[in-house]
Amino acid sequence: MEKQTKVIYEKMVDFKQFAVVLLAVGVFFFLGVIIPSDTKSEMNVNIMMISSMSFLAGSIFLFIQYKQCQLKLMDMEDGK
Repeated sequence: MEKQTKVIYEKMVDFKQFAVVLLAVGVFFFLGVIIPSDTKSEMNVNIMMISSMSFLAGSIFLFIQYKQCQLKLMDMEDGK
C-alpha cells in the first residue's frame, strides 16, 4: 500500500511539473502572437496560435491529472 502511495505521489509531482512547463511554453508562444511585428506572416501567426493553444490544452489536461492523483491520495489516506 505504501509503495502504491509513493508511486501516485511521484506521478502527481511529475504531472504538476510538466503542466507548469507546458503552461510557460504556451504563454511564450502566445506572447509571440500578440507582440506586434512587421516581419510576421499570416502562416507564422497561425502556427504560433495553434502551438499556443495545444500547449495550453496539454497543460490543462495535466493539471486535471494532477488533481485526480491528489484526490486519490487523499482517499487512500482516509481509508487507512
